[in-house]
Amino acid sequence: MTKDLRTLVSAADARSRAQAADERLRAAAQAAGEVDVALGTLDSPIGELWVAVTPRGLACIAFDGEDREVLARRFASVLSPRVLSASRMTEDARRQLDEYFDGRRQRFDLRLDRRLMTPFAREVLGATARVPFGEVATYGAVAARIGKPKAARAVGAALGSNPIPIVVPCHRVVGASGTLTGYAGGLERKAFLLHLEGDPTLFQM
Repeated sequence: MTKDLRTLVSAADARSRAQAADERLRAAAQAAGEVDVALGTLDSPIGELWVAVTPRGLACIAFDGEDREVLARRFASVLSPRVLSASRMTEDARRQLDEYFDGRRQRFDLRLDRRLMTPFAREVLGATARVPFGEVATYGAVAARIGKPKAARAVGAALGSNPIPIVVPCHRVVGASGTLTGYAGGLERKAFLLHLEGDPTLFQM
């Protein structure tokens, strides 16, 4: 019994030391500027969010359920292979998202890294970013804003590929009749975000 207890204590001590060493390694990497893609997580009313930040700015917000291994490989391929969980670099983005969900923030003040977007998506999402808090636009209206009034379907596809949802508010784009259509995070999340931002009777969850 005593031997088993010593074994358990030793194993717990080893795990604690390994965790402490890992935290020191991550802190040293951040301090030395050796992290190009910092990852962090955030608990939210719509599930855990996974945030990726580079020296250029916020690059990705992923919903719970998205394949993070696939995303990490994409980060390594498009952004940089130096990808690491690093809370300090993601702190500002996580704090502002917390404030948004708490009803204390209507506008994000974050630099964005748009390298995960195609050129057309950058154009579409740039127009989408100008839809104010508490308001919505239709896919056709966004298409018209970028000078391609017949490209509503292509606009929808670009919005579906948005790597920075919530901050780049693709949830504020709705169908021509005001219906909720298409959202990478699921229509329940889209309804929740619109409900959070506007008239609670407008978009029922």
